[in-house]
Amino acid sequence: MRPVAGERSLARGLKARVLGWTMAILIAIAVPAAAVFIWIVDSTVVKLGTLFAEKQILFDRYRGLESLMREVSLAETVARSPAILEWAQDENDPDKTRRGLAELEHYRLSFKDQSYFAVLDGSGSYYFNDKANSYENDRKRYVLSRTNPRDGWYYKTAALGSGCHLNVDHDDNLAVTKVWINCIIRSGERVLGVIGTGVDLSQFIREVVDIPQTGVQSMFVDRNGAVQAHRDPRLVDFHSLTKDIKAKQTIFRLLDRESDRSALATMMAQVAQGDALVQSRFMHIDGHEVLVGVGYLDRLGWFNITVMDIDKIIDRSLFVPIACLLAAMLLAAAALMTLLFKRSVLDRLAGVEKATQRVQAGEFDAIETDPGNDEIGRLSRALGEMARTVGDNTNRLEELVRERTEKLERLAHIDPLTGIYNRRGFERAFDNEQNRARRSGRQAGLLLIDIDNLKPVNDARGHQVGDEAIVEIARRMTGLLRNYDICARWGGDEFILLVSDASLASLASVAAKIVHIVQETPVLLSDGSTIALTVSVGACPVKSDETLANAASHADAALYAAKHRGRDTFTVYDPALHDGASHATLKLG
Repeated sequence: MRPVAGERSLARGLKARVLGWTMAILIAIAVPAAAVFIWIVDSTVVKLGTLFAEKQILFDRYRGLESLMREVSLAETVARSPAILEWAQDENDPDKTRRGLAELEHYRLSFKDQSYFAVLDGSGSYYFNDKANSYENDRKRYVLSRTNPRDGWYYKTAALGSGCHLNVDHDDNLAVTKVWINCIIRSGERVLGVIGTGVDLSQFIREVVDIPQTGVQSMFVDRNGAVQAHRDPRLVDFHSLTKDIKAKQTIFRLLDRESDRSALATMMAQVAQGDALVQSRFMHIDGHEVLVGVGYLDRLGWFNITVMDIDKIIDRSLFVPIACLLAAMLLAAAALMTLLFKRSVLDRLAGVEKATQRVQAGEFDAIETDPGNDEIGRLSRALGEMARTVGDNTNRLEELVRERTEKLERLAHIDPLTGIYNRRGFERAFDNEQNRARRSGRQAGLLLIDIDNLKPVNDARGHQVGDEAIVEIARRMTGLLRNYDICARWGGDEFILLVSDASLASLASVAAKIVHIVQETPVLLSDGSTIALTVSVGACPVKSDETLANAASHADAALYAAKHRGRDTFTVYDPALHDGASHATLKLG
């Protein structure tokens, strides 16, 4: 039966009123709901952007350290070299000058740039050699003068008194632009000069700064904010060490607002003091709001600053389809809108927010993504993917930190030439062995081995031959020892061994074997020639409560006795005898 006209009119009227009231109610609900949605999106973007900024700063920080710290460590080692210290204190002595320059050449090939410079304070002489060894016969390039403004970098660096300092500069005399590493040579409180190397600025920018990342721009600045490395060379503040602060090209000039400049200065001070590892804040550059992050490279005295355009990193247009979907659902399902809106949008957005909170708490692998195929599902999966990416970056950063720590540990305890312990590593190993000896009641033995007459070989054939001889003798000795005995380079051409569970007789046997394995076969050099060498050995037993210094003095006395009796032999120190050494010796050859 068809409805009459009045019923159809009433139905249309009720429908219109219900639709009208429903639309009014839905609009009243939709307006604050839309505001909440926008707030959640903005909060999510800000939280993820800030988290990304902090991880990016840490990544740039360790990337910058990895690039420069090896060079700084090598430069510090050269500055402490005995040959360099002797030369710097007596430049007029030809032998000391020759040894000093030979030491510089030895380390030059280890530097990444394969170049070095040295300034001696007494004369102001500037020595330099480059990768091509262009100045082999003329390494003294010029003499610095206090009246020359271009030489001001040296006098300002020397006035700092100690440490290594970085400066981006163009050397007019050498016609090169580099990140210069300036390490102060000093003896006690006396400054003897400055020594160091350089890293090509364009190469440093290419490897560390100019890495293509959408919306991310990295730079390095010094304590005054002067730009030291930037993908745009026009922004780099060359000669910043000698400039007045007002003339420097600083990061502060790039900021639009004075409040942002003050905030950036405060952030730099906080990370430099160690109050925070990373600081970040939104600022304005060229009329656009960006997220600026700051970290501090404490060993280099630089700040790494990363400027991020969050809108380019996180595309807000991804959220537009969600708003359109909500509007369509409101119009198409008026009666079920409240329930559908809650189940289809708000509950799922709450899950996204919960996932964001987990990300903020560092739970990158515990993100539950929405399985839906709509915009919210894609947003959730994008968030999950972003969280996994951040987690992967965090793991990589931790791995980089671990690898860097292992490298530093190796540099601190392993001799780079021979691959065995250095003096510091041996001291630690000695302490551990003494602890074990006290527990087990067993007595260890200490041997000092000195290569006989190696200095004439170095003088006649060069340090390269001497180094090859040292490496070969170290290889022979380590092959002779048991896997729980300890071998170390004590310094120069001296080695030290710690033999577990040793008696006077076993010490004499080990010492005799060492003398024999060196004396019986000449050392084969890389050029095919050979050189015959011998060693002198001093040995002594080590009590479980004896210090390394005391035991080494006994072994040294025995070594001196062996050398006094003609070298190519050994002497065992017997604490029971008053004269300090027994006469259990073996003469070979």
